[in-house]
Amino acid sequence: MAAPSLSRAKLRRAAGVFCIAAASVLGWQGNAIAAEDLSNASCQTCHDGKKEKLETKDAAGKKRLLLVIAPAKYAKGVHAKMECVACHKDIVDAKAPHRKVDVPKADCIQCHTDLWAAAEMQGKTRSKARLGVVVDNIKAYKKSFHAKPNKGEKLPRAVCKDCHDTHFFDVPPKDSEARKGSWRLEVPERCAEICHEDGLDDWGDSVHGKLVMDEEDPEGAICIDCHSSHAIASTTGDAFKLEITGGCGSCHEENLGSYGDTYHGKINTLGYSYTAKCHDCHGSHNILKADNKYSKIHPKNRLGTCRQCHSKKEGRHEATAGYATFGPHANANDFARYPQVWVTARLMFALLAGVFFFFWVHSALWYYREYKDRKEGRSRPHVRIEELPNLEGKQVRRFGPIARLAHLVFALSVMVLVLTGMAVFYGQTHWAKFVMAALGGPQIASIVHRTAAAIMLGIFAVHLVYLAVHLWKIRRTFKWFGPDSLVPSWQDLSDIIGMFKWFFGKGPKPLFDRWTYWERFDYWAVFWGMAIIGGSGMMLAFPTYVAAVLPGWTLNVAALVHGDEAFLAAVFLFTVHFFNNHFRPEKLPPPDVVMFTGSMAIDEFRREHTLQYRRLVESGELDNYLVDAPSQPMARGSRTLGIALIVIGLVLLAMVTAGFLRG
Repeated sequence: MAAPSLSRAKLRRAAGVFCIAAASVLGWQGNAIAAEDLSNASCQTCHDGKKEKLETKDAAGKKRLLLVIAPAKYAKGVHAKMECVACHKDIVDAKAPHRKVDVPKADCIQCHTDLWAAAEMQGKTRSKARLGVVVDNIKAYKKSFHAKPNKGEKLPRAVCKDCHDTHFFDVPPKDSEARKGSWRLEVPERCAEICHEDGLDDWGDSVHGKLVMDEEDPEGAICIDCHSSHAIASTTGDAFKLEITGGCGSCHEENLGSYGDTYHGKINTLGYSYTAKCHDCHGSHNILKADNKYSKIHPKNRLGTCRQCHSKKEGRHEATAGYATFGPHANANDFARYPQVWVTARLMFALLAGVFFFFWVHSALWYYREYKDRKEGRSRPHVRIEELPNLEGKQVRRFGPIARLAHLVFALSVMVLVLTGMAVFYGQTHWAKFVMAALGGPQIASIVHRTAAAIMLGIFAVHLVYLAVHLWKIRRTFKWFGPDSLVPSWQDLSDIIGMFKWFFGKGPKPLFDRWTYWERFDYWAVFWGMAIIGGSGMMLAFPTYVAAVLPGWTLNVAALVHGDEAFLAAVFLFTVHFFNNHFRPEKLPPPDVVMFTGSMAIDEFRREHTLQYRRLVESGELDNYLVDAPSQPMARGSRTLGIALIVIGLVLLAMVTAGFLRG
């Protein structure tokens, strides 16, 4: 079916080319003047400007001067090989004033489109590749702001001849830097000549304008660098607002990178235009140096610039003087300008590297050792239940219902926080854009994120209250460094050393009591996380209040710490925590459901917490910890929930990993 369609397309193109040729022939046949009388040489005998000035009447009947066609300048233009009458088809004699006929005016778009169609039919697209570029530019123009008429008008805002001098237009080749430079220097004047005079005045006083106009440096930014040549979009539209930062960044790469690290930049990367862009802070045409007293980013003007967005008028909290000292381009590699950020970045790197190195090596060695033991058939100790009374159908209680519920809600809130937070953190990824679109945009995602954060902090606060009440009740008997305490002790260090000896076959595996050293680490990591992630998150949620009492650089530090610590928490949870509790050879197949059922098998309890088991047996307290094994529905439901959470966690881990690698 494809061949007939292709044939019809070729026929239509052939017909178009034939019509053009026929129209030209008929036009010439209709002229009574010999071809040489309307040659370019004949035209230039009057229009070269060497004789008296030529005048004509415009559409309103007023006299105007005709354009002087300098032969040397015309000879360098892209249309130099064309005959004048190829465009001026209405002129049919070489006498002044010319006799004219009523024919359609030359159409730049139609002419170039037809020429490209002819090149395609003749198989000359490679030799006439420049025509293809022109056609692409035409397509871009048709979608541009210039091609659309002003309100209440029918004609486009700008047409080809407004920007391209049809007689002298000369596109420099790519390998001619000198000609390209001189051509670039002419562009601003061309844009201002008919339409954008005010823009030229503002731009001329800017750092960009002075570089181009005063120093004649073609490397300075000109109109087409920011607005493009043909695909010119409305500056009020989202498309332009999103693209302009990339335009600025093509020259200011370092500043684009530091801007991209901020919340403003990340939302822009996600494809949403409501946060501040380069021009919001620096200006658009009238960009001045920071030390210029009229610059928008001058220290005396910076607060007013911030308040363009951060004000009660815009529905936000009023920016404070401290807020205006926030570093929108804080660079963690620039100690001279941002020492606090530099130091914080290195401390966070050391923290992440240390935690990941220790626990990933720990997990790898542990897996290897357990796998090797199982492969060699080394048996694990079992409990002979028949030797102990009342153990049939029983398990050992580890966690009460409140702790289990808190763990579940806490886990869900953390996963929501990872999803919504990392989607902003890695806004350059496809998955982040998909997540944001699915959630309804960053503004809704921020509500979801803060709601999840409030739930997480709420659970932590309730836990602190419970902990305080419980410790007060048992204050006379509680041993802070005893086996039932989660406070780290020297025994944990001894157990760590013993585990590494076991990893390398230099000693037996240590025996553990109620809490292992990795369980204590997990517990206190939550305290650390609540202080660092929660504290920095609160600062970022209420920046104007923070900046009312603290300097702006604290917000830069908070943003850095919040992102890095969240990354650490997410990766640690979904690798190390998952391994310790679900993916060790002794735990396979996953999941371990003790955190959902609250109890574990006696055999597993004796193996994992041997010292506690012995204490309870010797003291006769084991019966106090025995509970009925969970019902079949409870067991199945717990396994289903556990598998679901593991899958979600691993998917989130894959997303974060993809973002990290792409970043």
